[in-house]
Amino acid sequence: MDDNAIDITSRLDRIFRLLAIVATKDLKQRERITLFNRVGLSPKEIAELLGTSSNTVRVELVSIRKEKTKRSKR
Repeated sequence: MDDNAIDITSRLDRIFRLLAIVATKDLKQRERITLFNRVGLSPKEIAELLGTSSNTVRVELVSIRKEKTKRSKR
């Protein structure tokens, strides 16, 4: 990629991150993790947006999946 494309990509990434934070500011962390996961972000990307560790995000995603499985068995 040339420098111009890299600069544009970097700016778009920053805009995306700001929009994601603003759009989810009233949600609880668990809801934000769920939403960001649904749109395809990796645990590392989610952690960066939320200012937490990727391990915290992974643990929360496992917990969310377990609860979803429990509900679907009822």
